[in-house]
Amino acid sequence: MTQLSTTSHAGLDLSRYRPVRIGSAPVLAQADAQGGWRLVSQEPLGAYPDRITDCLVRGAERHPERTLAAQRGPDGAWLRISYREMLAQARAVGQALLDRGLSEERPLMILSGNDLPHLQLALGALYAGIPYCPVSPAASAAIDREGDYAKLAHFVRHLTPGMVYATDGAACAAALAAAVPDGVEIVTVHGDAGRACTPLASLLAAVPGSVDAANAASGPDTIAKFLFTSGSTKLPKAVVTTQRMLCANQQMLLQTFPAFGEKPPVLLDWLPWSHTFGGSHNVGIALYNGGSYYIDDGKPTARDFAVTVRNLKEIAPTVFFNVPKGWELLTAALEADPDLCRHFFSQMELFFFAGAGLSQAAWDALEKVSERHCGQRIRIMAGLGMTETAPSCTFTTGPVMMAGYVGLPAPGCEVKLAPVEGKYEARFRGPHVMPGYWRAPEATAAAFDEEGYYCSGDAVRFVDPARPEVGLMFDGRIAEDFKLSTGTFVSVGPLRARVISAGAPYIQDVVVAGINRDSIGLLVFPRMDQCLALSGLGAGADAAAILSSPTVRSHFRQLLAELNTRATGSASRIERLMLLEEAPSVAAGEQTDKGSINQRVVLARRAALVEALYAGTGDTVLTAG
Repeated sequence: MTQLSTTSHAGLDLSRYRPVRIGSAPVLAQADAQGGWRLVSQEPLGAYPDRITDCLVRGAERHPERTLAAQRGPDGAWLRISYREMLAQARAVGQALLDRGLSEERPLMILSGNDLPHLQLALGALYAGIPYCPVSPAASAAIDREGDYAKLAHFVRHLTPGMVYATDGAACAAALAAAVPDGVEIVTVHGDAGRACTPLASLLAAVPGSVDAANAASGPDTIAKFLFTSGSTKLPKAVVTTQRMLCANQQMLLQTFPAFGEKPPVLLDWLPWSHTFGGSHNVGIALYNGGSYYIDDGKPTARDFAVTVRNLKEIAPTVFFNVPKGWELLTAALEADPDLCRHFFSQMELFFFAGAGLSQAAWDALEKVSERHCGQRIRIMAGLGMTETAPSCTFTTGPVMMAGYVGLPAPGCEVKLAPVEGKYEARFRGPHVMPGYWRAPEATAAAFDEEGYYCSGDAVRFVDPARPEVGLMFDGRIAEDFKLSTGTFVSVGPLRARVISAGAPYIQDVVVAGINRDSIGLLVFPRMDQCLALSGLGAGADAAAILSSPTVRSHFRQLLAELNTRATGSASRIERLMLLEEAPSVAAGEQTDKGSINQRVVLARRAALVEALYAGTGDTVLTAG
């Protein structure tokens, strides 16, 4: 067997970057007899707690008055909860849940987004050893594409919750009436839910009794929470997330980024807690390392990003997470506001992006603004992870810094590259990997291979096949790839990344079409604000007028030509594209809350547009010359 090892930072020039301690353990890469590879960090995973709430207890003992979590109140002032206060609240809530008989079979379901009551309930459930399930607000805030609350009703039927929480009862009233049986207790803070509700204050007023014993009786195998998958091809599955998974993954993070343990991390973050990255990864970083988490009520949209900017002028994070669109908006804001720059960079140590790949153009722009305004660049980190792995498996700690690089395995994570349909599928094994899907034995069995590795469906390739120890590049989703009618195989992930990068700043995302057709076509979600500026039309112009304007059509026709100059054949040549007036819909499942596009859902939902694309009809269809 081939056997190679390296030190992660070898050959990487960090002289232009702000110093920050990042793990650099050697990685062993071995070729196996099946034509695949095994990669593993040579640094053993250190000890970690039995329960994530042990970190809350430890924080209440060591730094009781330090802010654990904060959110702006109605008057704009920050409402803060200290470690001491949060432990007291978690004990009270946990007792109230125990008194009601909640359990694995009757868990807590949380319908609201990121807010302090959500965190109080989640930590209370965790402390009592009772699973909870945070549900995307999109499932209850708007009717889904079937015209009812079918997805939420599926969640409720599958989990059989003993209690459902909604901060605003009125906002969720229709969803509660449609999907939650009358016998299930509803807890709210305010708003008329149209049925009898329990005020959250009554749970917070419960007197702790048996809850400490319940906490002590829970352990690594106790289910911490259920997180639903996106359900791109079937009904969403509930991923069982145990206490071991959460704690092991945070220890992996700490060993990968020792800086988290050198001073308490400060986060300002909007990423949704109904997803593993926002709720397990980011909240976990603050809690595990005695840090502070500030809830950002802003979003990476032209309308809501001003809220994030306002928050960043008051809170100086040590690490900042966002999706690519958020990084692009932030780069523009930093360029325009020197005061924001000074405050934002004052404590900053690390940048992370998630949800989708950051284009090389956006990456370069972020580094330039960092260097120009603070004299140093900030390390931009990414990796590969998923709900089923709590979430992190690999990090970009190797000797490469570029878009698409997903790096090397974290300590404790075994990575297997299995040959599948001409690519390497990334498979994972370790204490951070789920035991299975809840109440879905067949789906669980299908998710693991014969050696017990979780089969992610993500494809990866080596940065340098001659030096596998350098690390991995993301190579798309195997399930998204397809064949043209000629039998030519199309690798969707790299093609999408190339189009988005080349089309910046006018493209938000693209979906690749062409299954069983003669050629590749694109459905393009444009950045309408950028296209409006390009069109030269007035501010009141509608989407149809913007996208059919001569200057916009000319720009995208030129982009299509430029993309095809680098095409090597029908697998990468784009014959046609359509500019879409309607943005991707979160409610319809086309896009997740954190911005990831669901290719299969878009193609299914917009099948008529795909037909129009290939028929060449419509003012926003462009074809290659």
